[in-house]
Amino acid sequence: MPELPEVETTRRGLSPVVIGKVVRSVIVRVPKLRQTIPAALPDVLVGQRILDVKRRAKYLLFCCTDGTLLLHLGMTGYLWMVFNSAPPGRHDHIELIFDDGSILRFNDSRRFGTLLWIEDDPLEHSLLAHLGPEPLDGALNGAYLARLAQGRKLCVKAFIMDQSVVAGVGNIYASEALFRARILPQTPAGQLHLTQWQALRDAIKTVLAEAIAAGATTLHAFRKTEKPLGYFPMTFKVYGRAGEPCPNCGRPLLVEKIGQRSSYYCCRCQR
Repeated sequence: MPELPEVETTRRGLSPVVIGKVVRSVIVRVPKLRQTIPAALPDVLVGQRILDVKRRAKYLLFCCTDGTLLLHLGMTGYLWMVFNSAPPGRHDHIELIFDDGSILRFNDSRRFGTLLWIEDDPLEHSLLAHLGPEPLDGALNGAYLARLAQGRKLCVKAFIMDQSVVAGVGNIYASEALFRARILPQTPAGQLHLTQWQALRDAIKTVLAEAIAAGATTLHAFRKTEKPLGYFPMTFKVYGRAGEPCPNCGRPLLVEKIGQRSSYYCCRCQR
């Protein structure tokens, strides 16, 4: 599933190639995604100029002349720009064709993505209104996390993945951040001290910033060739490395299901 760094990389790649363009036509080949795309959406989008591309958590917001096109990539979705007449792929379900002939295609093999048109303030929409602070913003700090966690028995990994607590932290980067903060993912959130929350806040910001920086290296290539946006190679310290030696102490890394998600950690380095 695309996580925050992949979505942010997608936003940064799209911005310079779609901002200012006008939607000339829209093709919806498969309307049945997580939510059915309204039949009127193509007509609504035609004539809209893309004014900006923003991100909120894992959602992309295409700010248009008369509203906002909200997109969630789901589990397998990605966007790619086509600058010629290349035929659509098998799972290219939606196309936005711009006034200069370029095409923005949404590919989603499992059809768990979401595409909505919002005429009012998008941040007040039910999908976004409940979200916590952005993990890279100053609003996320140790004191805020400690206050929300007070008395909570929920494990810390599930706690920081709660989108109403922190917006956009997913499974991969939660495992990585907890490793860097030296906190066991199973620890009840209410048992952490302020200094631990501060360390975890710093770790979340660091791992996300590093991932976004790694993704930025793919953007130059994207602007010269037609390729999917948002996916890039990333080396993780613990995620996906069960049984391999811990990069700190050498002890084999462990994996455990926490909240139906695989959690990777070192039982010696994390307490």
